[in-house]
Amino acid sequence: MAIGHGQCELKFTVTTSIANIPVAILAGGLATRLRPITEKIPKSLVPVAGRPILAHQLEMLHAQGIRKAVLCIGFLGEMIQREFGDEKFGVKLDYSFDGEKLLGTGGAIKRALPKLGEEFFILYGDSYLPIPYAPVAEFFHRSGKSGLMTVYRNEGKYDASNVVFADGEIKLYDKKQKLPEMRHIDYGLSLFKSSVFDAYAADQVFDLAEVMGRLVREKQLAGYEVPERFYEMGSPAGLEELESLLSSAGGATGNSSR
Repeated sequence: MAIGHGQCELKFTVTTSIANIPVAILAGGLATRLRPITEKIPKSLVPVAGRPILAHQLEMLHAQGIRKAVLCIGFLGEMIQREFGDEKFGVKLDYSFDGEKLLGTGGAIKRALPKLGEEFFILYGDSYLPIPYAPVAEFFHRSGKSGLMTVYRNEGKYDASNVVFADGEIKLYDKKQKLPEMRHIDYGLSLFKSSVFDAYAADQVFDLAEVMGRLVREKQLAGYEVPERFYEMGSPAGLEELESLLSSAGGATGNSSR
């Protein structure tokens, strides 16, 4: 297959099996933007097209070849564990709890490392990303880098663009700076080697964006451009849009040919 990355085009045959690469799903936030819906249920259980968003995610992940997920949970996380158990839709499930304090997205991954192994995908609990995952893993392995960020040429349309991506490389990633050359956005799917998190202490509070920024500076973050837009239900507007997508005949869960 041929995949374009910025001004570079890479041609290769996808040979990577992702059945042994787990996905960490970040689902421990308070989801304040969705209140009052999330006052009594966690975001992962918010219904979209008649089912919890997590059900759609797991079904889509299974269709892509994923067979294990670790849910990084906090607020009302016990409800997710009771609802989904040890396996759902052919995906084996494990759980990592934040504990008494919110650890941030990076801290939550650090705590979950014993359950994740040497490399793993990371997916946000409010994201629905209907793209093929195997080519992402293949590109990551060929890059030889410690991490990978998927990017989408957003042009500020769906959210604030935060990535300078040129010549197939991530030149800058910053969620606070707004620069005209930032035409891409962090798509929401990433891949890491566990060694990336060795520099952080157990129970340290830190954000995944900090990790990615450091890897960009060290030239250890691969960039993989995807052609399809992302969907999220972290806001009322996003929830309404995803509801429309998944309720439609063409928005079936697990469809990667959109």
